[in-house]
Amino acid sequence: MSEITHRRAGRPRKAVLDRAKIGRAALDLVDETGDVNLPELARRLGVTTSSLYHHVDGRSGVIELLREQVSAHMDVAILEQQPWDTAIPAFLRSYRAVFAAHPRVVPLLTMTTVRSPQAIAAYDRIVVLLEEIGIPVDRAMEVLTAMDNFVIGSALDLAAPDVMWEVPDGVEAPSLTAALAKQRDAAHRAEAAFECGLRMMLAGVAAELGQVDGTPAAPPAR
Repeated sequence: MSEITHRRAGRPRKAVLDRAKIGRAALDLVDETGDVNLPELARRLGVTTSSLYHHVDGRSGVIELLREQVSAHMDVAILEQQPWDTAIPAFLRSYRAVFAAHPRVVPLLTMTTVRSPQAIAAYDRIVVLLEEIGIPVDRAMEVLTAMDNFVIGSALDLAAPDVMWEVPDGVEAPSLTAALAKQRDAAHRAEAAFECGLRMMLAGVAAELGQVDGTPAAPPAR
């Protein structure tokens, strides 16, 4: 066997890059730096920047790979549970838990259109649940978007300090000062706020149901 033939025979059959490998490296990069830098991503992967374009459509394509990485860790199967006010909050907790592990990816994901198959499957299932409980299809995206915004905001809040408000000396804010002194769980403010908001949102959906079908809505599960 000639030297050239030997080199060809020894080439790996699998491509050096694939979308999953790029996505994992991009997520590590964002976890460390908070941003997507294609030349740095290529350097970490041991390839040229131009090689990335064989697999992704530039920066926006890499961000979509980030969404696929995050979505893959969401527990979509939870949405098969019943009733709706068990399934949906369980999924939203799972959704937020993934962002808790990768909080710096959240701002990037809000900048691009959602196309990830995993994310689309989850959103589709939520719309099905909403329609099953009586939310009209022309209202479904309003409710879904409100839920999405709530989780995204709650995920960003995870990066905030436990003590979010501090009244400076000389500033008169007696009501806020009293509320801060009486808060029940200052050390876990973000978690307490998320659960409070989740209960209020579910109660709002239940109230919408009562308005939609003209019958009293059952209170959301605690």
